[in-house]
Amino acid sequence: MSVRPCIPWPDKRLRSPAAPVDAITDDIRAIWANMTDTMEAMPGVGLAAPQIGVMLRLAVVDASDARGQVVRMANPEILHASGQLRSHDEASPNLPGVWASIDRPRAVTVRFVNADGVLEDRDFVGLWATSVQHQIDHLNGKMYFDHLSKLKRDMLLRRARKAG
Repeated sequence: MSVRPCIPWPDKRLRSPAAPVDAITDDIRAIWANMTDTMEAMPGVGLAAPQIGVMLRLAVVDASDARGQVVRMANPEILHASGQLRSHDEASPNLPGVWASIDRPRAVTVRFVNADGVLEDRDFVGLWATSVQHQIDHLNGKMYFDHLSKLKRDMLLRRARKAG
């Protein structure tokens, strides 16, 4: 497949909710393959379709140490989130050169349509959970820095403008 360019912040598509996926087709599988290639090229641990300008509720996540364990998700939704938080430095290829420490639930249960077109519930913990939540934020038109206070968010965006 191929590596796709990530659209730059503040493209309005990054603030728009993505459309649900009706069925897992060869076109959807091709988008997932491009997303996986793009994620690996960054390298990153996840990618949502809107990040490459595809406005569908599609995400890929691979937080494994050895790689090659990509989870392909259509229409993911969080069913349950743990009360225990985990802090992790998050960034986005849509806003290169900056990152921020974000607190998110340490574990989540997510329902999604998998690559076989089957509805699946799966538990994610640690970096997997962080990445899944980060991708679902993208699908909802949110960026990781939306979890920051206004002051910290403004500082991060100023740093990004200077870096770019």
